[in-house]
Amino acid sequence: MAIYKLLPNIKIFVALLFISSVQANEKFSQSANDLLQGQTIAIAYSGFRAGQHPDRGDGAVNPSDKEILEDLNILLAHDLTLIRLYDSGENTATTLKLIKQHQLPIKVLLGMWLEAEVSNHLGCAWLEQPIPESELSVNKINNMKEIQRGIHLAKAYSDIVIAVNVGNEALVDWNDHMVTVESIIDYVKHVKKSIKQPVTVADNYEWWIRDGASLAAEVDFIGVHTYPAWENKTIEEALAYTIKNIEDVHQALPNKSIAILEGGWATTAKEFAAQANEENQQRYFNDIKKWAKTTNTTFFFFEAFDEPWKGNPANLEGAEKHWGLFNVDRTPKQAMKAK
Repeated sequence: MAIYKLLPNIKIFVALLFISSVQANEKFSQSANDLLQGQTIAIAYSGFRAGQHPDRGDGAVNPSDKEILEDLNILLAHDLTLIRLYDSGENTATTLKLIKQHQLPIKVLLGMWLEAEVSNHLGCAWLEQPIPESELSVNKINNMKEIQRGIHLAKAYSDIVIAVNVGNEALVDWNDHMVTVESIIDYVKHVKKSIKQPVTVADNYEWWIRDGASLAAEVDFIGVHTYPAWENKTIEEALAYTIKNIEDVHQALPNKSIAILEGGWATTAKEFAAQANEENQQRYFNDIKKWAKTTNTTFFFFEAFDEPWKGNPANLEGAEKHWGLFNVDRTPKQAMKAK
């Protein structure tokens, strides 16, 4: 075939190759309208101090009103005015009440915590036995009660609650409180019909990429978790790895805005001891802060205060206890000392 007959096809091929190259190298970026409350850096907040804990079967030991108010003022003093709360229980209701009562300039991403509706004993490393069907049935009833509590709080504090999150890591394949995506979609639809605020679901970036299309169609924005340290990334690799996680979610689900609802860096961790220190946390915090501002992405840094109740009680150096930007005694770590 004469070369001139191939030229149109060659031109088309080159054009398509160019477009593909541009798309592949396109950097993730959003508009300012995609930010939650106009904020880039927000904070995950749970106020449980030494000796306190949420209900683990025998009832909760909640912080006092005075302690919660102290926490909120500490966050305000460090320009952290958007917080994430994880459930719609008593402690959350108290926090919302105090914000309103004291007219604090704090806004809230409200959570609705979902317990297991499916036994994931084959996928979760620490579930040694199947969850009994009787317990799963009770959990379904309690989950709907939690949904109703959250709806009530979102309405009662509509000037404070700026968005609502339904379920936290209830879909990713390693969790101990699994709920089917079909059930979560039903919850999301119910919540959306009941309140005016945007509604999302928080889960691991891999789950959103692989399985998130049907849920993404229902939520108002995508809530992503990303933890480079848990995936054995060094601090030098951390920012690039986080960015790739979000770019991959965006590529898989391009029609929804994204907020990072959890991401952080532990300062003590037996699991990744060489990387867990205050210097690395400060670097990750500062790197993320710059990236979030550049891309108009709301990033909820995990977390405000260390929580010694989490993880194995015998493992005092377990990472779960040490993600705070502040120590459990409320003194600031290095990332916050300059604030």
